[in-house]
Amino acid sequence: MMKKNDESRKIAASIYAWLNEYVPIVQSNSDHTIRSYKMALSLYVDFLKRIKKVEPKILTVSCFSNPYIEDWIKWLKIERKCCPATCNNRLAALRSFLKYLGSKDISLLFLSQQADTIPFQKTGRKKVTGLSRNAVKTLLATPNLLTKTGRRDMTIMAFIYSTAARINEVLSVKIKQLFLHGDKPFVTVNGKGNKIRTLYLLPKVVSYLETFLKEFHANKPNPDAYLFYSPHAGTMGKMTPEAVNKLLKKYAVIAHNKCDEVPVTLHAHQLRHAKASHWLEDGMNIVQISFLLGHSNLNTTMVYLDITTEQEAKALATIEDEEAQKMPKKWKNNDLSAFLGLESIK
Repeated sequence: MMKKNDESRKIAASIYAWLNEYVPIVQSNSDHTIRSYKMALSLYVDFLKRIKKVEPKILTVSCFSNPYIEDWIKWLKIERKCCPATCNNRLAALRSFLKYLGSKDISLLFLSQQADTIPFQKTGRKKVTGLSRNAVKTLLATPNLLTKTGRRDMTIMAFIYSTAARINEVLSVKIKQLFLHGDKPFVTVNGKGNKIRTLYLLPKVVSYLETFLKEFHANKPNPDAYLFYSPHAGTMGKMTPEAVNKLLKKYAVIAHNKCDEVPVTLHAHQLRHAKASHWLEDGMNIVQISFLLGHSNLNTTMVYLDITTEQEAKALATIEDEEAQKMPKKWKNNDLSAFLGLESIK
């Protein structure tokens, strides 16, 4: 029989290998997912230490049995006030680790099988608070463009809104992914599942980016440098989503005094949602919107935009029948602005 200290060392080594090798390299998960997994495991170890009085150095396989996990979920809900969705994310992360543990040691496979029987919490679909065009216009007019920081912040906000990319996609963009000097400037982003998609950039956004590159990346930018980098980590270190949301809230408070449609609790995802909604309002093909958002399923876009049954029929009507539709494409004749619905930030 394995001794307790041998078990704890094996578990600790497995946690390290899972977080630092398997998840980022083998599974190629995003930085966001990796952070979420690390947080879940940290909380579980903290729970065992504080509530169950089990120090990390004496961890055993029994510490990952269902009674412990169920008590952990209760602790997350009651003590940490975690919502059902957060509890589900934490449980999913722990399940993923236990599945990995079982794949490395067949004798531990039962832990994963047992954990799979723990039900997820019931959750209601969380609706994203939208932003009107006027709210977006007011927000984008807030940064002081006479200052270097203001120009940087304006570039970040305009880039997020105009591309409707996920915040982690935006912050993962490197200089080499920007193509600013062709007839139709664009950026490539790595979406979920490492799916690459192309997002076109309008002249105004290109202008912001060119100024930003000169001020923050010198004359010869490193192709492998992050576009929006951390001031503390340098060009090879990503700016964090928390930092972006912090600056958004700063400008949202100011903009709210001019337009009460700007929520003071603004976060990056609301800009993405706003652009998608504005595309829909402009009559853009729902399939095109789904592609630009990086959704793999059209139903995801329908749910994401909170489309009702009546609106769904209208939205689906925008899908062009290749045989019957003879109208000219909006994006022909270089009218890219009309196609992308980005006239508001020209």
